Amino acid sequence: MSISDLFESGFKRRNEDHFAAIVRVAMSDGVINEDEKAFLDRLATSLDVTEEEYKKILKDYNTHPINAPHSYDERLERLYDLSRMVWADHIEGPNQERLLQKLCIGLGFNRDNVKYITDKALTLVHYNVTLDEFIMKMKTMNQ
Repeated sequence: MSISDLFESGFKRRNEDHFAAIVRVAMSDGVINEDEKAFLDRLATSLDVTEEEYKKILKDYNTHPINAPHSYDERLERLYDLSRMVWADHIEGPNQERLLQKLCIGLGFNRDNVKYITDKALTLVHYNVTLDEFIMKMKTMNQ
């Protein structure tokens, strides 16, 4: 097996685990509603999760490890991607906020700050900021 094969298989596995972690968050209330399903469909495509893998993950999402980002910057990068996906899916109002709040908790953000983090993230992606701007503004949000 070549180095590139190892990299690709590791990257693929990480994407599947990331997808499974988000499915787990979506299932935290016991159901996946229509908005969450639409988001998961889009996310699966984005992460190159095949239909077969998608079905397997939905069935056994608890068997995948949760690989929460270790660094704050990595957490913000994932939040940026997820916020843009939620925004792009046009999940409106409270559903949009509720879904992103669940995802923030799954990423490891403090529950006490999740509403503020979600509001700030959605505002920033609404204004179409770059990843670097997003990270900078999220880090300075308390100042």
